[in-house]
Amino acid sequence: YQDLMNLEVGDSAQVYAAFLVYLNLTEVRGWEDVVGVACPELEAVLLEGREKTGELVQVVYPLPAHRTVSHKDLRCVLDRGSPMLLCAVASDSTLVYQRLCDGLLTPDPPVDIQDQGRRQHRKRRLRT
Repeated sequence: YQDLMNLEVGDSAQVYAAFLVYLNLTEVRGWEDVVGVACPELEAVLLEGREKTGELVQVVYPLPAHRTVSHKDLRCVLDRGSPMLLCAVASDSTLVYQRLCDGLLTPDPPVDIQDQGRRQHRKRRLRT
């Protein structure tokens, strides 16, 4: 926590959010080489680390849930060239991760769902 505070980012709530995300990434999710990096443009602490050995470094932007984020803020992080995760940190320490990318990305189809023919599609149309 002191290492993150020493980055001298003015927003103590954002630094605390970064600390909670740091603990989650290192202790729960098993990420490696996680370090805090100051981002003067955002006046925020970003976290950089690897999900698994040998993978690309990813940038995580911890954001207290009460704060707003603009397109300019996200562009600032995306322009670093690394894959990005936005992590919303609620007041009860709940963490919600959202992967962000530059541009539109078509999602992969769910793995467990199989096409059961026309009947499934008809039901899906009726629900909407």
